[in-house]
Amino acid sequence: MKKTLWITQTAVLTALLVLLQSITKAGGQFVTGSCVNAVLAVAVLFAGLWSGVTVAVISPFFAFMLGIGPQLLPIVPAIALGNLAYVLLWHFLFGKQLWRQGSSLLLAAAGKFLMLYLLVVQLLCRILPLAEKQVTTFTAMFSWPQLVTALIGGGIALLIVPVLRKAFRR
Repeated sequence: MKKTLWITQTAVLTALLVLLQSITKAGGQFVTGSCVNAVLAVAVLFAGLWSGVTVAVISPFFAFMLGIGPQLLPIVPAIALGNLAYVLLWHFLFGKQLWRQGSSLLLAAAGKFLMLYLLVVQLLCRILPLAEKQVTTFTAMFSWPQLVTALIGGGIALLIVPVLRKAFRR
């Protein structure tokens, strides 16, 4: 029963994340990224570590296949690693005290931002044969907006998770 619940929750959260990416695409990076980060944080805080890890890692590949995310395959694993850093930091830092929740929000957002900035901007943009326009675009996408969307999404998750826990009596 527990494994079935885990599979169901993980599948629903992955589907929700991909659906939100698809329907918010026109809203731009701040809307879509905030939705993605909210689902990632909800996944780990409500459904557990392995659900969060699974959603974090597989969702960028689904987004790539559906034409939602950046259409440069070498960036997809970097996004997965950024997402992974985000959910791991949430999981290991989160606590019942308000200061721990606030710290988790700040550190998880900073961790994701740093991971993506280092991997995409500082590494991939330097070693991949990209046009200058692509480098400019990826630098803009994978710098400070990642911090902002991770903070917004995490803040949304902090509002949603207690409601979900109460509704599902957890």
